[in-house]
Amino acid sequence: MKIFISSARKGLEDERDALDGLIRALGHTPVRFEDFSAQATPSREACLRALESADVCLFLLGPFYGHVFPETGQSATHDEWVAAQAAGKPSFVYRKNEVVFEPDQHSFVRILEAYATGRFRDSFHTSTELMTKVAQKVRELESAGSPLAFAKLDQQPAVRWASDGQASQTVTNHDSALEVHVVPLDFPGYSARELDQLGVSLLERIRATRVIGSEVALNPITSDEYMAVSLAVSRSRPWDKPQRGELLECRLYKSGQLSTRASLPRDGSGAILDPDGLPQQIAELLRFSGALNIVQADRVVLAAGVSNEALLSVDTFDPTRSRQISRPLGFGRSGRPLRTEPDESVTLAALGAGAAEVAPHLARMLILQASR
Repeated sequence: MKIFISSARKGLEDERDALDGLIRALGHTPVRFEDFSAQATPSREACLRALESADVCLFLLGPFYGHVFPETGQSATHDEWVAAQAAGKPSFVYRKNEVVFEPDQHSFVRILEAYATGRFRDSFHTSTELMTKVAQKVRELESAGSPLAFAKLDQQPAVRWASDGQASQTVTNHDSALEVHVVPLDFPGYSARELDQLGVSLLERIRATRVIGSEVALNPITSDEYMAVSLAVSRSRPWDKPQRGELLECRLYKSGQLSTRASLPRDGSGAILDPDGLPQQIAELLRFSGALNIVQADRVVLAAGVSNEALLSVDTFDPTRSRQISRPLGFGRSGRPLRTEPDESVTLAALGAGAAEVAPHLARMLILQASR
């Protein structure tokens, strides 16, 4: 495994150097900025490129926040945390005890702890204690095998479809919206208090993923059965120009189901189911769901669907020009929805590193239904 070590060096010099030797001794490859930068301040671009190639990320929290990059207003470790969550990298956090955090580091630690639900965290006093804990975690990863595993379902769980209820104002009656649902197995659901607390944090969690820009307005929606956040739809292009799909809504149900809705790519002839682009869009929504760090169950059921196929076409989306001819699917079909029927569960890795593997199957099922 390539194991990425992320932290400010100041205040953690001994720990970073000891981890390098430990990981090599265990037969794996440590990845840290000291090995590819001769500068006192690590290159942001080099660090993020190295993180992309890593299999696992270790985050060490010491007293200092580190150099702040003007392009992001964050330290390298903070940028790496955001990138690791967006990419679904397995991430393990170790906080050093009995140190005084400087203000920026204190704020960063609060962010990590706020998103700690279902995520491994630990603490240490000395580098020796840290080595023992990291060695144990590496051995667990070695014996775990592939993190993505499937199992047949004895009974299908109930999936809540947003298109069955009142449509969100972010999607008009003539548009087709892509829905991706994550249903945790053997999960008792949330109490009203727990759902309220998670709903309050949902806006901040969405912002922290960096999937959307800071200029995008977020609007909370409250219901007895779910808490949701809708996103303002971009209107920067005329309706008859090509527009990429964009996130519309995130919804957390009392049952534990986490759902996302997004517009499909479209042009002047209507929305498009692109066989090449749809798997990527579904994978992005799965990784976004994982980056919210809400789902706690070990196994989940995934479902995807498209509402209202009346003006929908199976075609190739071209962001530079609109199609001259299209063949909408919905004529004579009364705008029936397209939906997958889950028959197996999958491990939580499907919301991270395994998203690119599970998304193509969901996309193929939707394309097959549309072609019938």
